[in-house]
Amino acid sequence: MNAVAIENEAELAINPLSAHIGAEIGGVDLTRPLSSAQVSAIRAALLKWRVIFFREQFLSHEQHIAFSAQFGELTVGHPVFGHVDGHPEIYSISKFRKATRFAGQSVLRPWTGWHTDVTAAVNPPFASILRGVTIPPYGGDTQWTNLVIAYEKLSAPLRTFVDGLRGVHRFAPPQGASGTDAFTKAVTDHTLVSEHPLVRVHPETGERALYVSPGFLKHIAGLAPRESQVLLELLWEHVTRPEFSVRFKWEPGSIAFWDNRSTAHLAPTDIFDLDFDRQLYRTTLVGDVPVGPDGQKSVSIEGTPVGAAAAVALN
Repeated sequence: MNAVAIENEAELAINPLSAHIGAEIGGVDLTRPLSSAQVSAIRAALLKWRVIFFREQFLSHEQHIAFSAQFGELTVGHPVFGHVDGHPEIYSISKFRKATRFAGQSVLRPWTGWHTDVTAAVNPPFASILRGVTIPPYGGDTQWTNLVIAYEKLSAPLRTFVDGLRGVHRFAPPQGASGTDAFTKAVTDHTLVSEHPLVRVHPETGERALYVSPGFLKHIAGLAPRESQVLLELLWEHVTRPEFSVRFKWEPGSIAFWDNRSTAHLAPTDIFDLDFDRQLYRTTLVGDVPVGPDGQKSVSIEGTPVGAAAAVALN
């Protein structure tokens, strides 16, 4: 790795992958407990680069959980789709997990599939940590985009306008999905609906991010349906611009750790056209309630907070 920066205290090599987002981290063994300096350096890299990647980290489920717990409280694997048997903190992401997710949709847009994790909850996750185990020799790349730079690249008048808006996020089956489909039934049985600011102030850095998850944001509160649709499509097209994003090629033992408060990501669909298996596992860290530029917090419309401690704190 040709590292362009070294964190001497923690002995981490940081290799940025694009202008605005993504860096590979070397010089650390994630199978072992980290020092406080290493935890601080990794967290600083996460805040700066939004998503960070590690190579050749062959963690067991237990080691994956232990690594994640050094950065926050873990949620259950997934609030809707459950967890791996025997490991409630781990969510299995297999090749066919989303094979039918967009079935029946009449129109696929350039932003279809892009999302920020579980924004339908009132306290969406702070971060996700995804571990690659079985990886195809080609295909299956994941992409992330920087929602802070997306906000900053809006024109000043549009930034001022969106600063005061709020959007309703819902975890709902896609249009055209069959009511008997397992995905649809799971979503219907675990309804989550929340109203979040369209611009979220990052709780650690104070930066403003366009909080417009295409997968979950359904409409903008207070706008007419056509106004909401046009503005959302403009913003979704904007946040997925290539220059704001990074594309990651997985290898066995690769780990992606992303800040869910300032990014959206796109899972691959090309894997459904290949004969290769693909298996990854994810842990998720409990998040806080988003706050807008006006200081107003998000509100829950339906469902419960993600994470046991968070649910107690918010009630």
